[in-house]
Amino acid sequence: MKKYSKEIIVFVFQVMVFYLIPFTDGPTDGLGLVVVIWFATLLLSIVFGLVSQKKRKIIYPFVVAIVFIPTVFIHYNYTAFGHVIWYLIDSYLGVGIGSLIKMITDVLSQKKR
Repeated sequence: MKKYSKEIIVFVFQVMVFYLIPFTDGPTDGLGLVVVIWFATLLLSIVFGLVSQKKRKIIYPFVVAIVFIPTVFIHYNYTAFGHVIWYLIDSYLGVGIGSLIKMITDVLSQKKR
C-alpha cells in the first residue's frame, strides 16, 4: 500500500476538485468553474504522470472520467455529461506531459553520471 501512496494522494485531490470546488460556485461563475476544474485536472494529471508507474498511468484518465460522472447528478444537470470526455482528454494530456517530463529528467540525470 505504501508504494501507491503518491498516486492515492493525487487521486484524493482529484476527487476533492470534482466534489468540493463546485460548492464555491456563484450564480454566474459557471464558465470560471469549468476552467478551474479543467486546469486543476490537468495539473493533477501531470503530477500523476510524474509519480506513477507505467500501468497505472493508462488507467488514471478513465478513473478520472468515471469519478466525474456522479458530480453531473450532484452539482450540474444532464448537459454536463459532455464534460466527461473533456476530462478524459485533459487527464490523458496531463499524464502524457508528466510522463514526458519524467522521461526527460531521467535521461538528463543519467547523462550527468
